[in-house]
Amino acid sequence: MRWTQAWVWPLVALLLLAGCSKAPKTGPEKVRWDRVLCVRCLMAVSDHSFSAQVRGGPVGKKSKVYFYDDIGCAVLWLDKQDWWDGGQWVDDPSTEIWVNDWNDQSWIDARKAYYVKGQITPMDFQLGAQVQKVPGSLNFEDAMEYIRNREQEAH
Repeated sequence: MRWTQAWVWPLVALLLLAGCSKAPKTGPEKVRWDRVLCVRCLMAVSDHSFSAQVRGGPVGKKSKVYFYDDIGCAVLWLDKQDWWDGGQWVDDPSTEIWVNDWNDQSWIDARKAYYVKGQITPMDFQLGAQVQKVPGSLNFEDAMEYIRNREQEAH
């Protein structure tokens, strides 16, 4: 039995170190495309041009990353996430919202992005995010309102 003790403690230490995640505490996380599900609609996150992610959580709790197949799902999900004190995640500056730039699939801050209508998106919210402002593009607040209106019209 003594030989088992010799390898048990190094194994325990290794497992504890492995549990200390090297994942960043801010910024977008790497997506396991086609393997992670949208937390709102449960569709596989697979479109590199229109997906989104949110990093946040209740005050005092560890931040968590949530993945979405469309910015519309992220906005509607955020609308339902109340903080313990009655506030909303979307209004908290510590909540990070990331969206793919539909032009080059890079991650951009959703609050700083501009949204162009008429795109073919996974959940048909039809908004593509990009860094550049163009005529007719929406800022984040206007995009949220557009998404809420499309959802209301659909139901």
